Amino acid sequence: MSTLAAPVRVSPVIKFFRWSLLGTGVVYGAFHQSRLDKNEAALREVESKQMVIRDEKLAIEKKLAADREIRELEALAK
Repeated sequence: MSTLAAPVRVSPVIKFFRWSLLGTGVVYGAFHQSRLDKNEAALREVESKQMVIRDEKLAIEKKLAADREIRELEALAK
């Protein structure tokens, strides 16, 4: 089995920039997610308003279809 060489010591400057970029990425990600959440909330609000209107139209269409079916059945029964 081969033996591994001792790890190389990483420069403190490189460590600093690694951690700085990681922190910057986390902050950017949180900001971006917040912005996306706001946009999605606005879309959900619009969709909920449209859903109420759509449900009312579907209920009216369903009632009309049921009435039409009853009339057709009555016409067949005569």
